[in-house]
Amino acid sequence: MPAPYFLITFTLPAPLRAVARQHARTLYTFLFRASAAALQQLAQDSRFLGGQIGMIGVLQTWTRDMRFHPHIHYLVAAVALAPDGALRQPRNPTFLVAAKPLALLFRAKLRAALQQTDLYRHIPREVWQQPGVVDCRAVGSGAAALKYLAPYIFRVALSNNRIVGVEDDRVTFRYRDGATKQLRTCTLGALAFIGRFLQHVLPHGFVKVRYYGLFRVGNRRALEQVRALLAPPEQTGTSSAREPTSNPPPLVARPAVLCCPVCGQPMQLLSTLSRQSRAPPAFP
Repeated sequence: MPAPYFLITFTLPAPLRAVARQHARTLYTFLFRASAAALQQLAQDSRFLGGQIGMIGVLQTWTRDMRFHPHIHYLVAAVALAPDGALRQPRNPTFLVAAKPLALLFRAKLRAALQQTDLYRHIPREVWQQPGVVDCRAVGSGAAALKYLAPYIFRVALSNNRIVGVEDDRVTFRYRDGATKQLRTCTLGALAFIGRFLQHVLPHGFVKVRYYGLFRVGNRRALEQVRALLAPPEQTGTSSAREPTSNPPPLVARPAVLCCPVCGQPMQLLSTLSRQSRAPPAFP
């Protein structure tokens, strides 16, 4: 949509990562549900947008050196559809929602979800005293952020071209340090390398890209409504603005007989061939 976008990242608290390794499907599902619900609820507040927003969430579980770090990136359009059908946009193009209230709401929803399971008794109480980790930043038109997120949909934690050496039972790969932006190398034993790689394999059938709000598949009508409201008004010419033309151009009738574009001779329909499906050959 022709609107500014924001990239909002929710990170699973560090004490919950051990539980996530053993119960990945449950924790990843709760991470999606809690973060999406918190963001949509805060956006519904009239102090921010006061309407329904559109979100695309992408789950990522690794850092550049393949450490376990589950987090979800949301690409969010800074536009909302109010209950009365009006279009709402933030006054400040660099601000969408407040990060601290969003982190508190995310932590509360994640805790409420885990309380419904037996996993809650294995989580230390100190976890819920720590603030949630939420990052929110403006990304302009969203094209650069989408280009950043797109490879993670099909990419694995480590590609072959990053492996710089395999010697005996040790594997060396390169990565870019997030703080210094410098290239570094990491050397691990074979078993440690395999274990670090396999912890990022998602549960079978788990969907790592999800759509919410205006971008949800069943909400296409509302999305088209927002696009229509964002579309610039049609510019009309001066002559049509004054009065309609009294002598419209005459309609050109289609020829009754189609002619060959090569030789110019008239063409005649002889028969219509029905579509036939090609089935695999039958074997005795």
